[in-house]
Amino acid sequence: MAQFDKMAVMAKIADTRMVPVFYHSDAEVAKQVIKACYDGGVRVFEFTNRGDFAHEVFAECVKYARRECPELALGAGSIVDPATAAMYIQCGACFIVGPMFNSAVAALCNRRQVPYCPGCGSVTEIGNAHEAGCELTKVFPGDVLGPKFVKGVMAPMPWTKVMVTGGVAPEAENLAAWFAAGAFCVGMGSKLFPKEMIACADWKYITNKCAETLSIINSLCKK
Repeated sequence: MAQFDKMAVMAKIADTRMVPVFYHSDAEVAKQVIKACYDGGVRVFEFTNRGDFAHEVFAECVKYARRECPELALGAGSIVDPATAAMYIQCGACFIVGPMFNSAVAALCNRRQVPYCPGCGSVTEIGNAHEAGCELTKVFPGDVLGPKFVKGVMAPMPWTKVMVTGGVAPEAENLAAWFAAGAFCVGMGSKLFPKEMIACADWKYITNKCAETLSIINSLCKK
């Protein structure tokens, strides 16, 4: 069962406006990355469903986070079908993210009051996701669609909340472009976790980078 319900998760996203996106096949490495992010102020974290037995790694991370990161909402990403969504929810996922919209996943998540953030690449897809109960949709791939797409969506549908993933960097200029366009929050992966830092277990770097990025986002969203 999810540690935090839909309203609590959305409140955490609204408060921090950043969702780190990460996967590693080694549960111990994943735990250290999660803790480093948490120490840097992160309160919503997406573990992507990428490799074999990823759900087993995720389950270990959920148990760890509940002990060491009590305020963290840990969710699962790269979910494309309801069976996989159900498996991760059973493992304790507080939210589900996908690269595309799947109405069956939306129905499943609604039944369990778990937020579902599907990837959308058009105004119609975003509208369909809204009708299916998705309060937050993912603009993906962000580096292809760009800030102009976000701004274009917000003009006729200003109530829309989008998380941009892909093409987001922990840099003031990049972040300013997305939030000025109307992004509600951003998802950030490899640029927040350089491979060389993971390889040398420099967890302090990740903590500092998260704190720095959250500070930039906070200053942008308060303008």
